[in-house]
Amino acid sequence: MQRLQDGFRAVVIGASGGIGAAVLSALAADPRAGRVIGLSRSVDGLDVTDETAVSAAAARLKGDGPFDLVFDATGALTIDGVGPEKTVKAIDPAMMMKQFALNAIGPALIVKHFVPLLPRDRRAVLATLSARVGSISDNRLGGWISYRASKAALNQIFRTAAVEVARTHPQAVLATLHPGTVDTALSSSYTVSHAKLSPAEAAAHLLSALDGVEAAESGAFVAYDGERIGY
Repeated sequence: MQRLQDGFRAVVIGASGGIGAAVLSALAADPRAGRVIGLSRSVDGLDVTDETAVSAAAARLKGDGPFDLVFDATGALTIDGVGPEKTVKAIDPAMMMKQFALNAIGPALIVKHFVPLLPRDRRAVLATLSARVGSISDNRLGGWISYRASKAALNQIFRTAAVEVARTHPQAVLATLHPGTVDTALSSSYTVSHAKLSPAEAAAHLLSALDGVEAAESGAFVAYDGERIGY
């Protein structure tokens, strides 16, 4: 991110995953970096579906901020071994709730507890991973109902939160990001025949795409190549 200032501070949530680890590495290697912190469930016990854990993590970082970038790389396509549905008949209410808990409610809790860690007097970014399949206007194939719906909800959460956040942090940018097809464990079972980006390539593209998002379009749904995706 070329627009980050010297001595910038950043936190990456979901830093043990493929994309999260790559984003953390890219930020830490930036010579302008002041402090870059990674958080994850596997290392730090940060379960984003648990508000107590999210609130506690934000509280611990209060003295390390303000943060110029909060990057949320959490999310899942397959949960507890159950992948996306191919038909409406396969909907399982319990699994649908788990999709929403991780892919929509978790990032909403991050917005709730981490926005106060952003500076009010300069540009700051809070971004999360979404997916193009969460676009309602771009849905031509159907299927994957719970995952699609959870990501559509995520896009709406960020778009709505951006309106409120702008009142207290006028230079802040909230954005949901489509990372493209990335060679990670999340999508490996579903992208055998697809060309894939490496996590490092995806991280570089995503950070670059965020440079192009202005405060006036906070809440945008942005692809790794900078394209604005319709909700």
